[in-house]
Amino acid sequence: MRHGGQILVDHLKAEGVRRVFSVPGESFLAALDGLYHSGIENIVCRQEGGAAMMAEAHGKLTGEPGVLFVTRGPGATNASSGIHVAMQDSTPMVVFVGQIARAHRDREAFQEVDYRAVFGPLAKWACEVDQTERLPEYLARAFHVARSGRPGPVVVALPEDMLSACVDVPDRPAIQTSTGHVTPQDAARVLEAIQSTKRPLLVAGGSVWSPTAAGDLTDFAAAHALPIATAFRRQDYVDNRHPNYVGDLGLGINPGLKAMFDEADALIVLGSRLGDILTGSYEMLDPAQTGKRIVHVYPQPDEIGRVFHADIGLVATGPEALGELVKLPATTSPNWAEWTKAGRVSYEAFQTPIETPGPVKLERIMALLSDHLPDDTIMTNGAGNYATWLHRYFCFKQHGTQLAPTSGSMGYGFPSAVAASLENPGRTVVAWLGDGEFQMTLNEMSTAIQHGAKPIAIIANNGRYGTIRMHQERTYPGRVSGTDMANPDFAVLARAYGGHGETVTDGAEFAGAFKRAQQADTLAVIELVLDPQVATPGMTMDELRAQGEKAAKGS
Repeated sequence: MRHGGQILVDHLKAEGVRRVFSVPGESFLAALDGLYHSGIENIVCRQEGGAAMMAEAHGKLTGEPGVLFVTRGPGATNASSGIHVAMQDSTPMVVFVGQIARAHRDREAFQEVDYRAVFGPLAKWACEVDQTERLPEYLARAFHVARSGRPGPVVVALPEDMLSACVDVPDRPAIQTSTGHVTPQDAARVLEAIQSTKRPLLVAGGSVWSPTAAGDLTDFAAAHALPIATAFRRQDYVDNRHPNYVGDLGLGINPGLKAMFDEADALIVLGSRLGDILTGSYEMLDPAQTGKRIVHVYPQPDEIGRVFHADIGLVATGPEALGELVKLPATTSPNWAEWTKAGRVSYEAFQTPIETPGPVKLERIMALLSDHLPDDTIMTNGAGNYATWLHRYFCFKQHGTQLAPTSGSMGYGFPSAVAASLENPGRTVVAWLGDGEFQMTLNEMSTAIQHGAKPIAIIANNGRYGTIRMHQERTYPGRVSGTDMANPDFAVLARAYGGHGETVTDGAEFAGAFKRAQQADTLAVIELVLDPQVATPGMTMDELRAQGEKAAKGS
């Protein structure tokens, strides 16, 4: 006889789970008891939103479901931000939510929530377990759904009386993952489609890639002289130094890459959705008339052809397709070789730094980091204009070195860096953050100190919600409303948590500050005090306002 919490934890071990993230609650005491002496590390966090983002980052890094435990009601709703990240980023994740006792349901009992209704549209699957005897069935299915097809988050509600009840029930083994298949004949069809065009463009994206897949991507591209673009915040899927890499189809896109996308007569999309970021708000690719041949490889059948017609649609992951494509004989004298070289020239030109105002210049700091950090350094960020310096100027050199939310969620950068440091204690982890971004989850500095995570957080402090201020100046120039903020002394705050903290007011001080942060061998925060005019890599705040005023006069 085992209580439900022990049955649950025994299944976690069968799934190979080594670490879970949690904020404790009385609703899942039996699960906490099951974790006692289990050998599974429980990372106790300070708020469920941060805990959910850590679990999502763990899933993104490892390819295995990140596991989260939160309590009922406010605990679950706090975690919803991280669940949304996992869904939009196609990250495998299993969320266990404590629930009220079964006899109390439908009475608006203390912290009662209908999790099927709340998380049904937000997650890949949401369920509630009513019978302790059926826990193994639900658990095996939850992990299978999280991993299979297009990966994503699964929410499992656990009534506390169900979880504490004791039953005699056998465990179920983990279910083999199902993500589709590409045959040699499929691969040959794709190559034939490529060879019938003049300006093909490979697009790599989606989730659950690996170093092997990244190697297959560059090998396939090199064998056929194909240009490689990556989807938004998937820049680490290819060594950015590779001569076939032409940039990322993200926010702040290189105008040369946009032109290349527009002129391409074939898109070979490996693993990515054809969403609004990749297609420039559906303006770079018109759903009604693309004028391009599209090969779309994606693990979820109903995504293929959902918005854009696919001339060839294959139900599989990008890595699975590449495993077959890389076996094909090379294309001799491809007529698009010069097209690929021109794309690379445009990419390299876009890397030339544009000088920004003030003594702290983000472009110089990013160049220093890119040139001197180890190749396996993990870079994390959340949402905000500050991130565009990372996307534009940092050269990603290995798979598994970029952690960022394709959903554009603020608050992600620091928790993900904590998770990355825990999973990779011997590697440098840098969280590139804005002041607004950091303040959403900086309480997780306590989690980092408690569990021995050692990320270096670099805070680009401009005293405002910079992205919203940018849009505000363009749309309502000079009418500043709701975008300024008061900030703490971030360096002092880091030291208060037990970490290392420094403030940089002159860019010449940064190299020494970063070296000291590395030597501190603990959580470290470096605050960069920016000139108020710093807005984007290409425009100052005054220039944005002038742009908005010109547009207003024109209308």
